[in-house]
Order: sequence, then structure tokens, then C-alpha cells
Amino acid sequence: MRLPAVLLVVCLLPGSAHAYEPGSPEAAGNGRYTFAWPLGEGALKPRGASTRGVPVTLDTDVAQSWSSLHEAGLSDFERDRRAILAMAGPYRVSFDFLEVARFDPALKPDAPYQSWGTEYVFVSEDNVDFIALQHVLVMRVLQEDNTKSEPFVTRHWRQEWRYEAENALTYRGANTWVARTIPADLRRGAWVQSVYQVDDSPRYSAQGRWQHGDSFSSWISDETWRPLPRREWSVRDDYQVLVGTNRHTITPTGWLQEENNLKLALDQSGKPRATTPFLAREYGVARYERIRDYDFAPGKDYFDKTEPFWGEVRAAWKRLVQRDGRFRLRKPVDQGQLFLPFFEYADRLAEGEVFVREDARAFIEKVLRQTYLAPG
Repeated sequence: MRLPAVLLVVCLLPGSAHAYEPGSPEAAGNGRYTFAWPLGEGALKPRGASTRGVPVTLDTDVAQSWSSLHEAGLSDFERDRRAILAMAGPYRVSFDFLEVARFDPALKPDAPYQSWGTEYVFVSEDNVDFIALQHVLVMRVLQEDNTKSEPFVTRHWRQEWRYEAENALTYRGANTWVARTIPADLRRGAWVQSVYQVDDSPRYSAQGRWQHGDSFSSWISDETWRPLPRREWSVRDDYQVLVGTNRHTITPTGWLQEENNLKLALDQSGKPRATTPFLAREYGVARYERIRDYDFAPGKDYFDKTEPFWGEVRAAWKRLVQRDGRFRLRKPVDQGQLFLPFFEYADRLAEGEVFVREDARAFIEKVLRQTYLAPG
């Protein structure tokens, strides 16, 4: 029996999937980091993971998507498309974040972050110059008696890719997003990746270009502001914005996302503070390793039954952005648990309730009006 997603979602927000440690004993140690704080400061125990996952089997064969990406005679545009589509599939994911530089001498060393999960990346939409990928976690944990739990299924983050996009939604701090126009000369050959929260509310957008080689394909973004993920706001209140870049790299057996983030403190007016605005820099990497013989059927069932509802949620957000060009949330989505009404509605659909489009639209508009929106 699939456990309700809403029970887990508080711990399953972008960049902080309550993911869990691999079941293998070799992963239990703390020696995963090859660089950390300077000698003499003592070891910092990693934070993040709290449960053990069932063992999984890595798929070490070269993926068909990798072979397709390297066919001869492809246009640059088509090779880009295939690189994006290669991110779909079944994965074991590990998340690692580490502060590597402190710019404020008084800043307390921050413990590195580690977590782990199993998720399927679905192709939600493929409309030639627009591709959407939906991440759904399907997690089974080892219980105290060493038996396997029922699958925990929940909707994770979403990424949308648009070729030569004319605009992008940018984060400005203070729970505020603004649509910006991208000049024509900067659009040529570029893809905008937009990242969304678990409830399809916007998180950040970034523009970049794919580079392809025999060993790997990579997309490198420009620098963007992002709201704090759960892994940070749950332990930090001394800064308000991550300013960072992303690199997505496709390999023969999976892909990885690398982050290079500055931690920015704002003053009361929402501008970078005058003294030491950047507190520290962190590196992060999420490794998506393709796996086989893992039952993702509960995630596919959830995706199929709830995707029509989430499509209406996305449409409502898009209407809002097109109408106003900017918006502000009363509270951060995850800190205010603003996602819960949508997740509860989706859970009812996943359990068999019939989807009625008109009812869903009325419900979505009510939630956005009463819970999410504030003057921009």
C-alpha cells in the first residue's frame, strides 16, 4: 500500500530530499569528503540523512539515451534536446553540499550536508523546443527489524527547458519573483532551465548553453538568485539568498548536477548589506546514478493519476505571471507549508478519487488567492 505523500513532503523539498543513506556498510562512514575545513578545527559530522534505504543495483551498461545522444549527423539543437531527455529514467541520487570558504571570520563552520534517495525522472512534456522533466521519489527504508517498508511516494522537484526563451522568471529576494526579458542576441542557441518547487510554484530560472564531447555533455548556467532550500533555512537564519550557477553533465550511466553557490545576506530594504554581504561559498553535487530492478510502479501510478491536476496548477501560475509580471508569496512555500493543500488534493486523486477539471481549477484558484498571493 502506498503511504500518503503528504506525510513525507515536509522533508522532501528541492535540494533537501529526505533522502536516506544507502544500505551498504561502506557508505556508513564519514570519509566521503576529500576536503573540508582547515586542519585543527575538528571534524564536522555531516547532517541530513536519518534513515537507511534498501540496497539497489546500479546499471553499469551504457544507456540507450547516451548512444542516441552521440549519433552522427545530429544538429546542435537536436543534440541538446537528447541531452535533456537523457536525464529521464530510474536513479539512485546522492546529495552532497559543503562550505568551502568563509568570508566572515566570525562565521561558525557549517556541517556538510549529505542525503540519498531513489527517484524516477518522468518526461512530463516534450514539445520540440520545450521539455519538462518531473522528479518523483519512490523510497523504501530499512526498518528497525531490518525489514523493508512500504514505498513512500512523493512528488519532488520539476525542471522545464525552453530553447531560445524570450523571458525568464527571476528571484529578487523577500519571496518575490519578477519576469525579465532576455535580449535577442543572448537567446541564440541558449536554453533556459526553470526549476520549480514540489507544488509547481517557481523557484529559479537560469540560462546556459550545452557543450558536447565524446566523454560527456554539459550545460552551464549563468548566475542566478535562488531562495534558500530546506537544508539551509532549517539550520541558518543569517542570510537570505543563494547566488549560484549550475552545471548539468550527462554521462554514459547517468548525470550529475553541480552547484557553486554564494550565501548572500540582505538588509531590511532587500539589498545586499553594506558590510560582508557574502558570508560563504558552498559547492554541491547531486549524482544521479541509473539503477535497475527497482520497482518504481507506485511512482508511475501517482504520476499518471495526479499529473492532470498538477497541469492545472502550472497553468494557474502561468496566468498569474503573464498577467502581473511579478508576484510575492506571503511566506516561503516550504517554511509556511503552503504546499499542503495541493498535496492533499493530489493524494486523494492518487487514492482513486475521480479528477474533475472544473472542480480542480476552482480549488487551485482559491488556494492561490487565499494562501499564496500577496501584492508584488
